[in-house]
Amino acid sequence: MKQRTLGQGLTVSALGLGCMGMSEFYGPGDDAESTATIHRALDLGVTFLDTADIYGPFTNEVLVGKAIAGRRDEVVLATKFGIERRPDGTRVGVNGRPGYLRQACEASLRRLGVDHIDLYYQHRVDPAVPIEETWGAMAELVAAGKVRHLGISEAAPDVVRRAHAVHPITAGQYEYSLFTRDIEDEVLPLLRELGIALVAYSPLGRGFLTGTITSADQFGAADFRAANPRFQGGNFTANRALVTGVEQIARDKRVTPAQLSLAWVLAQGRDVVPIPGTKRRSYLEQNVAALDIALTRDEMAALEQAAPRGAVAGERYPAASLPRITS
Repeated sequence: MKQRTLGQGLTVSALGLGCMGMSEFYGPGDDAESTATIHRALDLGVTFLDTADIYGPFTNEVLVGKAIAGRRDEVVLATKFGIERRPDGTRVGVNGRPGYLRQACEASLRRLGVDHIDLYYQHRVDPAVPIEETWGAMAELVAAGKVRHLGISEAAPDVVRRAHAVHPITAGQYEYSLFTRDIEDEVLPLLRELGIALVAYSPLGRGFLTGTITSADQFGAADFRAANPRFQGGNFTANRALVTGVEQIARDKRVTPAQLSLAWVLAQGRDVVPIPGTKRRSYLEQNVAALDIALTRDEMAALEQAAPRGAVAGERYPAASLPRITS
């Protein structure tokens, strides 16, 4: 398995596995198949696993923890805190208070069944708490050996710079794909200036870029895409047309649209690590094959033409969620 380095020293598989959808947001889960998918990932050398306390809520960490039991040394384990939820799933809000952080970390360690977290992200920035306070407490977790490296997700550039001044940030996790490229303006240049790697979530446009989504009606009530602006009405029609262009390039190269889209993300730099999510072994194996796809200049140019930056229609989150993003 090819590897890449996050920040100044966290070596991970060049492709990670996003585990969120195994427990929530993308329809019903199947714990047995999800566990088998994690085991298959480890067998293939995909050792960078991504979860968070709110997924489930809480149950995804338990699932991941059980799946890696006995294989902990093979895994680079990433989880997150900062979006507070109750056990019934209702959201309390974003919470960056040091006291809450310490409790959240202990709870994640317990659910995962591990004695340390390799990469601990602040999932969303709390505008009511100075970032220096939150990151001072996060640095204490590193000093205590409970956390090895720190990350931040969906934070604005000035916040990233301030957090990094308190303790080095190893990775910034942001949505990034052919469909979502706004971080190229300010965020990605800043990450590179500071030596912070980009961990790209939703590198397949929340499944749109797989080519398997052909109707806005195919999502059940438990699938958050049913309420996502990019999957609704005229936005869906416009975005499906963009995918058609990507599909044609994939056919010409004899790969799947998903593999082509992942290859594009991987080609953006060795400091970029995509973490496509899946709960099925078959899709995992297809994703891993993208690591062996090299794109020519002409193919990169063709993708730029098929899915130009900024061409995607609709916001990437529902309006109610937008205030929590890049704050």
